[in-house]
Amino acid sequence: MKRLVIKVGSAVLRHGSDLALDRLNNLVDLIAALKREKNYEIILVSSGAVAAGNITLDLDKTQIYNRQALAAIGQPLLLKHYKKQFNTHNYKCAQMLLVADDFDSRKRTKNIKAVMEILLQNNITPIVNENDVIANEELLFGDNDQLAANVASAFNADLLVILSDIEGYYDDNPHTNSNAKIIKEVSFIKDEALEVKHSANSEFATGGIVTKLKAAKFLMDKNIPMFLTSGFDLKTAHEYLLENKHLSGTLFKA
Repeated sequence: MKRLVIKVGSAVLRHGSDLALDRLNNLVDLIAALKREKNYEIILVSSGAVAAGNITLDLDKTQIYNRQALAAIGQPLLLKHYKKQFNTHNYKCAQMLLVADDFDSRKRTKNIKAVMEILLQNNITPIVNENDVIANEELLFGDNDQLAANVASAFNADLLVILSDIEGYYDDNPHTNSNAKIIKEVSFIKDEALEVKHSANSEFATGGIVTKLKAAKFLMDKNIPMFLTSGFDLKTAHEYLLENKHLSGTLFKA
């Protein structure tokens, strides 16, 4: 049985001042299809708690305590919508909130692995997010691309799929070069590509292409592949994961 980690970013789950429930529902539909048709075990790493909380309370998101407060408000709202859509497929989901220390402490790592295996063995989809409410500078991953990579490694995934606001990894900046093309396969990442200052395209996002490259490099060194594609339109994800067709998106090869 294959085990996949799927990570979805804030930019995908947010539309204007609301949650993009259509995208969230489409994602759950994809996960349900993977479970039903492929018998895959799925771990979902979902951003969006701060964005969901901001719908209820408008705070300055540049302040760490405000972001933590918004995450506390938004996390149950986000899970409510996931639970509702999973129920339409007669599947259950669960929440796991983690910090960087959970992967560095032998005892804590053992504990979260045990819980994860129980959930997967009982066909429950774990929804993982960073525990923003308690995380400080020392405990914080800072972006869910790194969290997802650590989840894929710690829980022995066969593949990490990152659903983002971009179609894949381009040979140039597609925002400034209309002729930029997606690189379908990457087997090596240059160090200088990891050192470029990252820029996120959403006020709620904390990542960018550099954080995705760092996640890919982390996993490639551990012999785990990563697939990067759009979360706005799941056509490429469907083709790759359900039909074994690699027509677009970027595969970072193990």
